[in-house]
Amino acid sequence: MSGFNPEFEIPIGKRTAKYRFFEMLPGLLTWSILALPIFLSIIDPTSRLAALFILFFMMSWFYRAVGMAFRTLQGYNYLKSSAKNDWQRWMDDINDPEPAIKRLKTGRKELSKSAKIHLENLEHYLVDPELNNMRSDEVYHFIIVPMWKESYEVIAPTIQSIIDSNYDSKKVILVVAYEERGGEVPKKTAHGLIKKYGHHFYDATTIEHPDGLPNEVVGKGGNITWAAKKYVPGLLKKGIKAEHVIVTSLDADNRIHPDYLAHVTYAYVLSKDRKHKSYQPLALYTNNIWDVPAPMRVMAVGNTFFTILQSVRPHMLRNFSSHAQSLDALIETGYWSTRTIVEDGHQFWRSYFAFGGNHKVVPIYSPTYQDAVLSDKYVRTLRDQFTQVQRWAYGASDIPYIANIGFKRKKDRVVPLWDFITKFARLLDTHVSWGTVSLLLLLSARVPLFIGPNADKSIVAHTLPIIASYAQTIAMIGLFISIFLSMKLLPPRPERYKRHRTIFMVLQWVLLPITSIAYGSLAALNSQTRLLIGKYLESFKLTYKGIKK
Repeated sequence: MSGFNPEFEIPIGKRTAKYRFFEMLPGLLTWSILALPIFLSIIDPTSRLAALFILFFMMSWFYRAVGMAFRTLQGYNYLKSSAKNDWQRWMDDINDPEPAIKRLKTGRKELSKSAKIHLENLEHYLVDPELNNMRSDEVYHFIIVPMWKESYEVIAPTIQSIIDSNYDSKKVILVVAYEERGGEVPKKTAHGLIKKYGHHFYDATTIEHPDGLPNEVVGKGGNITWAAKKYVPGLLKKGIKAEHVIVTSLDADNRIHPDYLAHVTYAYVLSKDRKHKSYQPLALYTNNIWDVPAPMRVMAVGNTFFTILQSVRPHMLRNFSSHAQSLDALIETGYWSTRTIVEDGHQFWRSYFAFGGNHKVVPIYSPTYQDAVLSDKYVRTLRDQFTQVQRWAYGASDIPYIANIGFKRKKDRVVPLWDFITKFARLLDTHVSWGTVSLLLLLSARVPLFIGPNADKSIVAHTLPIIASYAQTIAMIGLFISIFLSMKLLPPRPERYKRHRTIFMVLQWVLLPITSIAYGSLAALNSQTRLLIGKYLESFKLTYKGIKK
């Protein structure tokens, strides 16, 4: 089965009993797991049941944490290796592969591992009709930059990064999609940007997203979908084929790596079954990392590590923030969802069902550089950071959506059952872990000591915090890796800051337990509890990302 089906939309209004059950499921599981140490400590005076649960949980997460730390190092190495590749030349090699193959074979012994893979790619391209039916110089990039109230100073560097790419900007189409509900200021900003930068592109324009369209939540999905539907018909009339267009939804504060466009073009042309893939650059939250308060720096680095980690876990990789997909795929799937505030991650599931399970995400190690949260006041910055993570955690709303479509009778099934079950279980585990892990790792070992009816006489209750302390000490290896990588990923220190600010970039990690709970577990609990009681997030709240001059 392939193609867009209205059934693949998120329902509006009253949910069915099945849909409500799966909406409630992540919250029910999360709160139950958090309550379990308390319950076990009360019913078992010896505290042994609680201790077994807590120790099992800690050891399983210790094992996971070690694996995650080394996978993050692996992803970082891929990132550094990608930066050494000449993506522009490699992309051009596709158009004339035989001389390129000869050149590479001549110096095969001196080739890097990446260059050897490039050679193999060209050899496959030369003989595979499923690949060589497209040249890299036939590809166009259609970039949509959605905006609401972002300032000119935030968006201008994003557009400039496209112009400064190691790629011909005359093969790039730029649309700045602004919201009518924002009033005259964003309209003026959008038109001003196109007036200044538009001549650099194949085409550049603004498109206004009307306010109050039916069956839409207030969010980015409605904006970029409207912009695409308005622009694409005219583009296709020019004779440009939809399969030759790569569409990137680029957030207003996202500055692309100079190699991003060439890298995506290379990966796209050399991908078999191109329509059924999307392309996900790493998101590095480093644009204003020197300016933001310490808690936001810890969060920004943590978010960066998460995207690096996911890139080397293909079974877990999903669309996030800025991402790319072929235009023919977007047309067939009805573009993005207009009914969710987390349209990025949701786009994976939308494509997965539309293409009968034949969809995957390809990591792109030429990243997008993003802003960390920074408002004009410190307290507002703290609040906005919570809002941002709460919105991400609201991705738990995908759980009932995919369960509603995936768990059907055999004759109505649209994706392979076992593949779906494994994906569903991983998604559910991700969100439940998000809400529970930080709280349990930091606090659960002391629960039997304070809650147990005979805790003062229980050796187990007194020993458990000591064992947990040793485990947490060993787990510090992950923290040291985090500190090391965070310093390697830092952009140059701005001249307005003295050298001692670099010391604070290390000391900030003492805040990790606080940020993990406040912006990890509590944000996830907020979103899951909203789904549990039916108090839905129905609008995208802008989080401010200021720039210090």
